[in-house]
Amino acid sequence: MQLTVATNAALSPEFYWKSMLPTTPMPKAITDLLHPDWKEEKETSVDVGNDGVNVGVEKGNQGQGGGTDVNVGGGNGGVIVHTAPKGKPVHVEVGPHSPFDYNYAASQTQLHDDHNVVIFFLEKNLHHGTKLDLHFSQTSNLEATFLPRPVADSIPFSSSKVNDILHRFSIKAGSDEAQVVKNTISECEGPITKGEEKRCVNSLESMVDFATSKLGNNIDAISTRVGKETEWQQYKIAPGVKKLAEKCVVCHKEKYPYAVFYCHKSDSTKAYSVPLEGADGSRAKAVAVCHTDTSNWNPKHLAFQMLKVQPGTLPVCHFLPQDHVVFIPK
Repeated sequence: MQLTVATNAALSPEFYWKSMLPTTPMPKAITDLLHPDWKEEKETSVDVGNDGVNVGVEKGNQGQGGGTDVNVGGGNGGVIVHTAPKGKPVHVEVGPHSPFDYNYAASQTQLHDDHNVVIFFLEKNLHHGTKLDLHFSQTSNLEATFLPRPVADSIPFSSSKVNDILHRFSIKAGSDEAQVVKNTISECEGPITKGEEKRCVNSLESMVDFATSKLGNNIDAISTRVGKETEWQQYKIAPGVKKLAEKCVVCHKEKYPYAVFYCHKSDSTKAYSVPLEGADGSRAKAVAVCHTDTSNWNPKHLAFQMLKVQPGTLPVCHFLPQDHVVFIPK
């Protein structure tokens, strides 16, 4: 049985953002994940069936020939997103648990990847002149866009429905892609760290609702901005480090066939804006989040093993990838 949901501009994710946060510009991390045909006033029809998700966008009265199709599903053993007419297939990124879920111990893959060292650093080093080897890149699939909330809510998202989810997205059981889906759902269903409030959001509308429920409607949304993509290189913290807030909602992009974010608010989190200068002359304005109380984190978490500190001793910070978002009070 298929479910068809018709949406128009008044119900689009972008319109919902503007209605709830009229004075808050969308950061690039959000606009990159809006389906391009939902950014204009069009009618969108979405079919959700057992074999996948099909999104058709029609402009005016052009009919089927003038639309764009996004098929989430299909493929042979992978999760593929087709964006017609000019998109290309993209596989869901395969990897270990997110380093931003503090209930998990570091995986062997993370421990043996030297680049993970720079994910975390100590707050005392957050000042002009500190040098770090960094690589700012899109960390996940940009074609895994937001689905409108009625569509996202119609798709199961539960460990008890994993087989149904794998079937809907034509993912082969036992494959690396299947493990990615299971990992993400596991993180979303995992325990809450003391002093933390969390929610995995499967739509932009749900993200807005969570952020405003914790911070109110007078908020800003920010993300890391990079002048150009570069390889791993040394960056130096430039003058102008600025503390933005002592309470915030941080939303981390998850690996999944469509846009899902792990959003959480902690009573012991601070957000900073950090200007960076690369060795090649490139510049970035990064968002750093510092956790002042890590006493309830997993003692074998990546941060402790890389920084050689114990839980609850020193504030631990990390830069946010470009596709993560922080909401802060204005």
